Amino acid sequence: MPASPTVVAMDAELPARIDSIVAVAIREGAAPGVAVAVGRFGRLVHLKGYGAIDYAPGSPSVDATTMYDLASLTKVVATTTAAMILEEEGKLDVNRTVHSYVPELDAPDKAGITVRQILTHRGGFEAFAPLHRQYRGRAEYLAQINARPLTSVPGTQMVYSDWDFILMQAVVERITGTTLDAFVASRVFTPLGMTSARFTPDTSDAALLRHIAVTANDTLRGLIHGVVHDPNAWAMGGVAGHAGLFASARDLAVFAQMLLNGGRYAGIKLLAPTTLARWTAVQDPSSSRALGWDTPSAVSSAGRYFSPRSFGHTGFTGTSIWMDPERSLFVVILSNRVNSHGESTRHTQLRRDIADAVQSSIQDAPLIDWEARR
Repeated sequence: MPASPTVVAMDAELPARIDSIVAVAIREGAAPGVAVAVGRFGRLVHLKGYGAIDYAPGSPSVDATTMYDLASLTKVVATTTAAMILEEEGKLDVNRTVHSYVPELDAPDKAGITVRQILTHRGGFEAFAPLHRQYRGRAEYLAQINARPLTSVPGTQMVYSDWDFILMQAVVERITGTTLDAFVASRVFTPLGMTSARFTPDTSDAALLRHIAVTANDTLRGLIHGVVHDPNAWAMGGVAGHAGLFASARDLAVFAQMLLNGGRYAGIKLLAPTTLARWTAVQDPSSSRALGWDTPSAVSSAGRYFSPRSFGHTGFTGTSIWMDPERSLFVVILSNRVNSHGESTRHTQLRRDIADAVQSSIQDAPLIDWEARR
């Protein structure tokens, strides 16, 4: 429910401060447009779009319903949420091997990798490879992940890898007997009323395209608009565990509030509070990773002041979502920074500036520089 920042003990000047931060970032070429959502204590204190969906003259303005390619936010909003639901139903055991759910992962060096290890990016897989140049579809990708050499012994190092979540997608799909997109649509997005959240938007719908940010103008693929930017997700048909989800700031605000509510929203119970507490907690002191989720670390996109119990994630296209349970606070930032004007890293400062402005506006709790203590 919308409310003035003062209703939830936040500075009345916060919206104007965010307006200024975003305006400067757009002027400096961070992206043609940005959408921001901020909520506290169950009240939505800021939900606004800025700029346009593209630099092309006449491009529609961004608003709260503009859909963005979420990139790696797919890992947490779709895949991790699906996994949490399945664990609660007794269908997923994170301490079992991936092989026990996906028999194709049977190479001698990979058959012992556990679901917990892939959720924390400790499976030993390489960070990335351009498989899209030769391979197509789930089966070919699973075969290649099984065949390619590991870069470390499973469980010994944290290497952020998309392969972990392509495998997690396969685990979810084998357990449910349906596709990841169908499962999260029926079990997550529809119950929560997240009407924009979807994989593979209908690009033949001209009206819909006006509500989707243009992700990039690629030298090889041309204008990427309503089609997943990540090339491996694209080669898998647009539905992948690591990328491919589109959604608006409005719908991610709903999702974030559900998480802060302990898994409930508008009378819908999606998850148990204990499940969320376990999955969003750091799993190993040598890494910031939780199960699927990340937590603040040095020079984090969450800025200086998000508490150690905070959790969130970022996406390559210029997206981020952070929740701070200690302050009952969330911040969602969506941008198409890969469609920047030569400032493709300007979004990094934008995310930190907004996060710091939001935390600094809180008037009923001391401001602690957690980054200085990390």
